[in-house]
Amino acid sequence: MAPHPVVQAIIDLSAGAIGGAACVFSGQPLDTAKVKMQTFPMLYRGFIHCIVSTYKQVGLRGLYQGTTPALMANIAENSVLFMSYGFCQQVIRFTAGLHNEAVLSDMQKACAGSVASIFSSLVLCPTELVKCRLQAMYEMEASGKIAKSQNTVWSVVKSIMRNEGPVGFFQGLTTTIAREVPGYFCFFGAYELCRTTFADYMKCDKDDIGVAPIVFSGGFGGACLWLVVYPMDCVKSRIQVMSMMGKQAGFFKTFMTIARSEGVRALYSGLTPTMVRTFPANGALFLGYEASRKLMMKQFDN
Repeated sequence: MAPHPVVQAIIDLSAGAIGGAACVFSGQPLDTAKVKMQTFPMLYRGFIHCIVSTYKQVGLRGLYQGTTPALMANIAENSVLFMSYGFCQQVIRFTAGLHNEAVLSDMQKACAGSVASIFSSLVLCPTELVKCRLQAMYEMEASGKIAKSQNTVWSVVKSIMRNEGPVGFFQGLTTTIAREVPGYFCFFGAYELCRTTFADYMKCDKDDIGVAPIVFSGGFGGACLWLVVYPMDCVKSRIQVMSMMGKQAGFFKTFMTIARSEGVRALYSGLTPTMVRTFPANGALFLGYEASRKLMMKQFDN
């Protein structure tokens, strides 16, 4: 028996939140290295150098800088993403004239994930803005771009409210949506395709492929997402961090400025820690989501 649509939405939201938390705890230090390298591509020789330098300068705390907003960002994003994903799947079933329980193709699921990402961008952008600023605070102060300030979530939130107002929390929103829509098409498409391949090979249902195939499928989906959208993410991080100094140019102008003055390679700064992080982090995300969702859905099986 399928649960009521409202209960289904709560299940998807809760499972997404659990997956989001698992994603953060398994990949935060590498995410910190990514943001630092994107914002200051000339400062670090590579991601090992970035992690070692951060550890020497600020200690282990520096690698987990921005964990609170990252948790908020990931829990909020994945809750809304997976809840919207379930809803968008129903919309696709309706438009395709399928019944409510119909199994969608991998391509249809990829489209549902892509549309769902628009909704998750609205909750992700403000929390990710705070996270990126916290992660790059040390370098911004050391280079004299901003005055020394308190390095806490609350101090960053107060500073945004005071200097930019509520609209300031949505710096980089256009870039976030431009990144998420194609990115999540690839993310969900690759994840579902990978699960289908495992299910065919193991001759079982997609929901019964086991832990290792789910983790690999999640990591593969994450790798596809980042390879496609990485330059857009780099521009987003740059806009969100540099806007601490005042009004920042939009997506296209920032993109062209980086490409012209620093070269196309600068748009891929920090790709290595991102790709290293994507398998454990996105594997944990989908494992947390699938396992908790299956457990909650079991309560409605007769």
